[in-house]
Amino acid sequence: MSLERILADAAGGVFPPADGSVTVVPQPAPRDAGVIAFTAHSVVFADADPAAVRGLLPPGDLSAPLNPPFLTALCALLDRTVNNVDLLTAAPALPGPPPATLDLALRETADQGRPRIARALRHRDAIRAWTVPGGTVLIGRGVAGRWEAAVEVDPGARGAGLGRRLALAARHLVPGGATVWAQIAPGNAASVRAFTAAGFVPMGAEALLLTRED
Repeated sequence: MSLERILADAAGGVFPPADGSVTVVPQPAPRDAGVIAFTAHSVVFADADPAAVRGLLPPGDLSAPLNPPFLTALCALLDRTVNNVDLLTAAPALPGPPPATLDLALRETADQGRPRIARALRHRDAIRAWTVPGGTVLIGRGVAGRWEAAVEVDPGARGAGLGRRLALAARHLVPGGATVWAQIAPGNAASVRAFTAAGFVPMGAEALLLTRED
């Protein structure tokens, strides 16, 4: 089983069995290592001996794969650092360009100086980004080649639904038929509301482990 297969199955509504177990699979790429927790089943994607990975986990603790003690030990094993533990969401692509009803004058940009774009370039490939007055939406190939979306709304433009409209636009910007994923910090309640209002549904939780250079 590969992480690509697990994610494709989850996108189609078929999740790993909710049996409390932990699946360990190889990294899909040198950049990508981490943990995804689905309902009562966690997936560790790391280039490490599966027995060594499981040996770091206390038996019977469903929350352990995303708890600090295990993530710290896994980082030491892989010589990496842990990023945020994010809510992992997904939504199917929508046909055609973003409709006029979204009232978004999207302009594609290659400006790598924008913080959201610069951050995305460290973790994704094939980045494309669009700006509107007050915000940015981007898509790119992230973990296991999945399409990922991110949105940024300027402080002065918040509270008017722009984040929701940009998140919805992202579903039109990915290639037809694809699933688009989004990682959201759980504490960023405004972003959680924006993406869920745009049709993204919770899939699980994810912690990415970064190289020392990231």
